[in-house]
Amino acid sequence: MQRIPFAEVQATLATILRGLGFREPRDEACARLFAETTCDGVYSHGLNRFPRFVATIRNGCVDPLAEPQVRVRFGAMERWDGQRGPGNLNAHAAMARAIALSHENGIACIAIANTNHWMRGGTYGWQAADSSVIGICWTNTMPNVPPWGGVEPVIGNNPLVIAVPRARGHVVLDMAMSQFSYGALESYRRRNELLPVEGGFDAEGKLTRNPGAIEQTQRLLPTGFWKGSGLAMVLDTVAAMMSLGNATCNIANDPLRETALSQVFVAMDPRTLGDAEQMERIADEVVRSLENSRPAEEGKPVRYPGENTLRLREQNRRLGLPVDERVWAEICAL
Repeated sequence: MQRIPFAEVQATLATILRGLGFREPRDEACARLFAETTCDGVYSHGLNRFPRFVATIRNGCVDPLAEPQVRVRFGAMERWDGQRGPGNLNAHAAMARAIALSHENGIACIAIANTNHWMRGGTYGWQAADSSVIGICWTNTMPNVPPWGGVEPVIGNNPLVIAVPRARGHVVLDMAMSQFSYGALESYRRRNELLPVEGGFDAEGKLTRNPGAIEQTQRLLPTGFWKGSGLAMVLDTVAAMMSLGNATCNIANDPLRETALSQVFVAMDPRTLGDAEQMERIADEVVRSLENSRPAEEGKPVRYPGENTLRLREQNRRLGLPVDERVWAEICAL
C-alpha cells in the first residue's frame, strides 16, 4: 500500500475524466468525490471503484455531459431525471437542492430517476450534516441479493444513509441492506482476508466468511436476515414510485450495465422549529451514552456511526491517501 497526496490523486482523476469528455468544473468535482471517499476510509467505493466507473463511461451507460433535469415540482418535493449522467454528481446536486429547500420549508424531498451508481452513499449524508440538516437518502441497485427464503438475487442491497448534524462530530449511518456490499467483499478479497462475520452463502448453501465464495454465488446475506430483505424491497418500491423510475426488477444484473437507477434524497432542517441548543444537547447525550457503555472487548470502545470516518479523514489528509499499488497502476494506465 502506498500513500499519495490528496491533491495529486484528485488531479490525476480529473485529467482522466477530461479525456473522457468531462468539462470543467465537473471533472474536478467528480474527481474530488472519488478522492474524498478514499480519504474517509471507504476504499471499496473510492479509487478502487474508479476503473469500473471509467468502463461504464466507455460503454455508454454514463454520459459525462448529462446533467439532471427537474420534471415536476410540488411544494418542497421535486422529481428529477438524471439523464444517465455521472451518479455521484447527480446525487450531490440532488442533496444540495434538498438542503436548500429544507432551509426554506423545514423539510424537502428530491426523487431522481434514470441516474447511475452514486458511489459512496455516505458522501451525501456528510453533505447534509455539514449544512446543519438531517439527511436521509437511499438508492436501489441491480438485483444482487436473494430475498430471505430465496436463492436467486432478485432484490438489491439498496444502501440507506441517515445523517445527524452535531458540532462535536456528525453521526452518519451508511449501510447496505446486505451484511456486506460487493465493494466490501472485493476489498477483503484483494487483501486475502476473511470477513469478520459470515456475509453470505457458498456454492454448497452454507454461510461463509469467504468473500470470493460469496461473489461467485451472488448469495449475499441480507442485513438482519428477513428484516433487511423486507427493508430492501420497500426502499426500492418507494424510490421507484417517487421518481417514476426503474425498480430493481427492471435493472440489468451486470455491474458494468447497472444504470437507470432510482434514488431519494430527504433533508430536514430542525432549526426551523427552534431550540437548536436543546437538539444539540440531545445528540450529545445519545453519543455520550454509547461512549460510557462497557465494551465487549477491552481496549475497543463502542463507536457511533461516522466516528471512525473523522479519524481516518484527518490521518489520510495528513499522510496521503492509502492506495493499492495495483489499483493505482491501473488508474494511471487509463
